[in-house]
Amino acid sequence: MKRKNIVTIGGGTGSFTLLTGLKKHPVNLSAIVSMADDGGSTGVLRDELGVLPPGDIRQCLVALSDSSEMLRKLMNYRFEKGGLKGHNFGNLFLSALEKITGNFSEGVLRASKILNVKGSVIPVTNHKATLRIRLKNGKILNGEDEINHGSVQKIGVKKMYFGGHVKANLKALKAIRDADVIVIGPGNHYCSILPNFLIKEFSAAIKKAKAMVIYNVNLTNKHHHTEGFTVNTYISAIEQFIGKGRIDYATFNIKKPSGQLMRRYIRHEGKDLLVRFGEKKNAQRSFTLVKGNFIGSAEIKQNGADAISDTRSFIRHDPHRLATAIMYIVQQKAYKNVIKEII
Repeated sequence: MKRKNIVTIGGGTGSFTLLTGLKKHPVNLSAIVSMADDGGSTGVLRDELGVLPPGDIRQCLVALSDSSEMLRKLMNYRFEKGGLKGHNFGNLFLSALEKITGNFSEGVLRASKILNVKGSVIPVTNHKATLRIRLKNGKILNGEDEINHGSVQKIGVKKMYFGGHVKANLKALKAIRDADVIVIGPGNHYCSILPNFLIKEFSAAIKKAKAMVIYNVNLTNKHHHTEGFTVNTYISAIEQFIGKGRIDYATFNIKKPSGQLMRRYIRHEGKDLLVRFGEKKNAQRSFTLVKGNFIGSAEIKQNGADAISDTRSFIRHDPHRLATAIMYIVQQKAYKNVIKEII
């Protein structure tokens, strides 16, 4: 059977988790990554050097790298002391490559060769993308970091937009056109997922694409951002950009985390924010829901040198379970054209 072209859309730890699992399967992978990040080490480099944000790209490169474990650890190493405290080595490396090559995408391509990346990592845009949210009271949250720490939900979002003209990367558009499967998420709803779809030609390409679209529903909602969001809430928000009914499948976790992890999580968040299905029995929907146990078992440790560690979730998907579910969906669809009935 011909290898499928699978394109992932997102950013941050969500994309890292997804790609870590998918790279174990015989598929052609392209990771399209949000360029709205401006927090932590990435934000400092963006402000001081005028570079595009390297953080989310770096995580995807590491996930798809076939290099030694030591090189992958080096790319994720975060300095804990001195003038470089809080900075990630991989972020510095990518910023230096951008300066040397004069182009961020070219720098990513060179890094991919150095790290022996299996697949493609593609910035959704090569333009500076400063994310902004205008709240219903008129206040504007400027930048992903301010949005991440802001109380978006209490007042309500009137408009999301970029501060300036942002065009899609032509490589990202080609990847969408050539895709057999497009996988969205998991990831921070307002800061990693939706910013990709604010680029009109990118959303239009997904609308027109022949590819099947799968959405990985987040395990948890975000405090002050998406509290009370259900599967339908997330999908409706995304389909406002890519077209109603465009999402064909959604993966949804039905396994509750261990008691110890839940207690730790509630202490951190102040309440239980696990995503619920929230759909009435026999309700009509345009997508097929794939339920399963997608909770990761590995303990997530917070790094004291990470300036934005408080925004990172420590309840995460299991990469291999999530990838297995996606491959099941892909193969089931493929075999339907051959096998008409099993008696």
